[in-house]
Amino acid sequence: MTKRDPFQNPFPETDADRREIWEMLVPRDIDAFVAADWSAVAGDFIAENFTGVSGHFQDDPDKYDLAYPTLVAYRDDWLRQAQDFRAQCDAGVYVNDPRDGIYHATRLEQIEITGDAALVRKKFDGHNPRTDGTSERMNWQTLYWCRKQDGRWKIAGFVGYLPHIKE
Repeated sequence: MTKRDPFQNPFPETDADRREIWEMLVPRDIDAFVAADWSAVAGDFIAENFTGVSGHFQDDPDKYDLAYPTLVAYRDDWLRQAQDFRAQCDAGVYVNDPRDGIYHATRLEQIEITGDAALVRKKFDGHNPRTDGTSERMNWQTLYWCRKQDGRWKIAGFVGYLPHIKE
């Protein structure tokens, strides 16, 4: 069995659409989050009719809510989370480079494309060890719906913070 390189796009050169979506949702998203730099990903979203649902890591869909009725609401929460994470990184909370931990925890291998629409499954399963002997557990998944707009793929919405169910 070949070990997966988490930094390597898993889609072949001949699959330009899936490669583009992976680049948007893995390296660009992770690097922007670690840097707390929304401007690096702002162009990856379709603001009109954007919707984000949070599953709050719950198995019961009755506990999901419309946490992000607009892209502005999502951006504000994304920035809050990213700035909190950045502050922890700057404070030396993590044993290793937390960016590497996020990459190693991330799996994006399933992209269903129909015309100019895509359903993307992004899963997280890993740990970021902390200097105090504990670790930050990353175990959730997100379903994105993307659309090709003006010749490039963008995020139109998502259902996220879902519990990760191992296969």
